[in-house]
Amino acid sequence: MEKRQDNFLIRFFKGVIIALGFILPGVSGGVLAAILGIYERLLGFMAHIRQNFKRDFLYFLPVGIGGIVGIGVLSQPLDYLLQHYQVIVLWGFAGTIFGTLPTLIKESTSRTKRDKIDIAWFLTMLIGGGLFLFFMSEIFGTIPANFLGFVIAGILIALGVLVPGLSPSNLLIILGLYSPMLKGFKDFDMMVFIPIAIGGIISMLTFSKAMEKLIEYHHSRVYHFILGIVLASTILILVPNPYLEDSISYAGINTLDMVLSGSLFILGMFLALWMSKLENKFK
Repeated sequence: MEKRQDNFLIRFFKGVIIALGFILPGVSGGVLAAILGIYERLLGFMAHIRQNFKRDFLYFLPVGIGGIVGIGVLSQPLDYLLQHYQVIVLWGFAGTIFGTLPTLIKESTSRTKRDKIDIAWFLTMLIGGGLFLFFMSEIFGTIPANFLGFVIAGILIALGVLVPGLSPSNLLIILGLYSPMLKGFKDFDMMVFIPIAIGGIISMLTFSKAMEKLIEYHHSRVYHFILGIVLASTILILVPNPYLEDSISYAGINTLDMVLSGSLFILGMFLALWMSKLENKFK
């Protein structure tokens, strides 16, 4: 008889849960995979794909199916909320992202002490990376929501799985790909699913082994790099950007909106801290 943890249905629902990390800003697919006990096996599978391919492919197949179903089902209410309650929802997401920072800071020095190069990496990505992201659409133009654009989205989404704590959705908001992606997911549009899947596979095959080595040999540098990008991109979610069509807009907000935004920001922080404790418990 199949063990409970290997049950097809259980792995399917794990995929549904991990789908949250694909579409919710501030939620990391890698963190959810770690909480559910499949992160290390997934990273090992992608880094050494020819070893035990059939066994691992069959193991992760229901996870992948669950992820696709979860994306389609969860995208519709999220798209509605962003259209009608943008400021409140984005502040809630930002709180969730800020709530992950203590865990990332702790992880960044879990193997070696912080040094000047780590701080330089962090400040470079926070200031330089933040300015680049803010003006990127003005310099290069908004990435079009076409096949190639969604391949790029797939690459970023997969990086969010490979790097626990990294949420790709806030980067997709800045790149102008988040709303088109949600609409495509909501409608089960294959011209969105297919290029994102291609990008995800490219990212997994290309970066999984590299990420395994980078974390092994340059753990502190990698996490300070991530910290700078996460903080910069999160701040940019809350700052109106005249170069982005989907940028946050505070026009017409009232006192109730501000109270709800602040409340969800705090709630999001506590939710992220709780998730971090779960991750540590189930690592």
